[in-house]
Amino acid sequence: MAGSNTPPPPPTRRRLTPLYVTYTLAKYTAFLVGSTGVGLILIGAGVFVHDAFTYSEKHLDRVPVSPLALSPKLGGPKGLPVMEVGLEDEENEESVKLASKPKLVIVGGGWGAVGVLQTLNPGDYHVTVIAPETFSTFTPLLPSAAVGTVQVRSLVEPLRKIIARVRGHFLNGYAVDLIMGEQLLEVETVQTDGSRKRLYVPYDKLIIAVGSVSSTHGVPGLEHCFQLKTIADARNIRRRILDNFEIASLPTTTPEERKRLLTFVICGGGPTGVETAAEIFDLCQEDIVHYFPKICRKEVNIFIIQSRDHILNTYSEDISKYAESRFNRDGIHVIVNARVKEVWQDRVTYSISEESKEKDKDGKETGKTKRSTRETTVPSNFVLWSTGIAMNPFTRRVSDLLPNQVHKKAIEVDAHLRVVGAPLGTVYALGDAATIETSVVVHILELVDAADKNKDGKIDYNEWQHMVAQIKRKIPMAAPHLEKVRDLFERYDIDHDDSLTLNEVATLLAELGNKITSLPATAQVASQQGKYLGRKLSKIARKESVLAANGIDTDVGDDVIAKPFHYRHLGSLAYIGNAAVFDYDGLSLMGGLAAMYAWRSIYWSEQVSSRTRALLMFDWVIRGIWGRDLSNI
Repeated sequence: MAGSNTPPPPPTRRRLTPLYVTYTLAKYTAFLVGSTGVGLILIGAGVFVHDAFTYSEKHLDRVPVSPLALSPKLGGPKGLPVMEVGLEDEENEESVKLASKPKLVIVGGGWGAVGVLQTLNPGDYHVTVIAPETFSTFTPLLPSAAVGTVQVRSLVEPLRKIIARVRGHFLNGYAVDLIMGEQLLEVETVQTDGSRKRLYVPYDKLIIAVGSVSSTHGVPGLEHCFQLKTIADARNIRRRILDNFEIASLPTTTPEERKRLLTFVICGGGPTGVETAAEIFDLCQEDIVHYFPKICRKEVNIFIIQSRDHILNTYSEDISKYAESRFNRDGIHVIVNARVKEVWQDRVTYSISEESKEKDKDGKETGKTKRSTRETTVPSNFVLWSTGIAMNPFTRRVSDLLPNQVHKKAIEVDAHLRVVGAPLGTVYALGDAATIETSVVVHILELVDAADKNKDGKIDYNEWQHMVAQIKRKIPMAAPHLEKVRDLFERYDIDHDDSLTLNEVATLLAELGNKITSLPATAQVASQQGKYLGRKLSKIARKESVLAANGIDTDVGDDVIAKPFHYRHLGSLAYIGNAAVFDYDGLSLMGGLAAMYAWRSIYWSEQVSSRTRALLMFDWVIRGIWGRDLSNI
């Protein structure tokens, strides 16, 4: 009835009869199957279309090649072929145009070289990359590849694909010598029959990014050790580890031999050594225990021999202690304050330094401590050497060519990454092959001459402020030690005459240089230096006409166009066995799976290409579901 306040009847609920439930399930199942089928058809069609365009015929009947590329002229001090023109320099109009650009030669294919290639503006230079390997390697994950957690193919990107961005050229060989006067780089190539040939590669600008080799520290027997710097090293380590377990599983293997085969000694407690120990432990816990006799897992012993007080000594103290406590819990033997004395094919001898309380004749403690050493021998069939760096042979050769190069581990460069002593703006070095100069006192005459405005042979406070600004521009790493300008001035003004004499300035600069710490030899440093150098060289190329109009030679354009290199530390990572540690500017992150996935995420994002990102993701998924590949190939 109209106007009634009677509420409407409640909605009736449909009864879920078996027939209705069956119909609903069948409907959604059909929808799911149908959509999956449509998706597969679309993917198949996409692959078909891709293949149709990918595998089209290319007509290469008339590829132009310069006669000079096929028959190079001889020249240089040794009368070798000079590669003035490349095989690709006349393939098209773009190649011809690039051939007239300044020749930029990059020696090496690691982090520094890739950083340059990623940031260099295409078309600014005629680029040639020279490297002994045809690929670039993501070195931080080599310990994972050494036990099969990831495949080695997932860590490499062909250099020719990276170089294609700047339309450059690749030469597979080794740099062996440098003729700076004629701007020629001597390169050695290996032929298919093992013979070697040499040629000269001319350059206008040369970048040395050859990395480093492992330091031996004078320890005999290192030919019996493995190293972990290349893909070949990771493959050899994986083969040895799995071979050791296979032989240890044989009934004819004696208990003593089984124990030796399953003892893994790692010399060096840095990130590489620590991560390798953690990966071997994971291999044993997650795969060996399921597919090999359990006695093999029981007999495994992992040793880390570290010369310092702690492993991961470049990280915070909390991280070092956390890693040590976790390893001790897992049964990994961490031996600190120890030095390897000698390595044999079947054992390692190390000496360990110990402190003990002195006692008098009656056996009572005197309160004094004494330090002693004792030697220990560990039978082993696997020794990894990972203790510091030394000069690459080519780096050593360049260093020997320049009389003012005195550093023992790398080529000294200025704040613009220019090799000290080489013709200005023509030779650069970066990464493990270089170290930025930290000595301020060597520039004392230049600094005093620029700051001493009244030429009285003394530096007053105003002149000192000008000198501080000059030092910061010349050596940016000195900036943190020059914050208290007035305090420094007063501290070294010994005679309190409100000015600094030449001797007082020399003392100040010498002590300042001693406080500056060199940059670590890490992939992070090399990558940042490479990207800085690529951007800077592009700026120089773009401003070439401006520099010429102002009478400035492009060889000294660095100082005018770009600021000195400034390193920004983005933190240090280390994997310690289903856990990870992260150290950034005093902030430490230590933990289990959450930290491990953060570690994986950072390394995944740092991959060179989307191809390697996809491969790496597949490897981690495969390892999680099916485990590691235990074949020794």
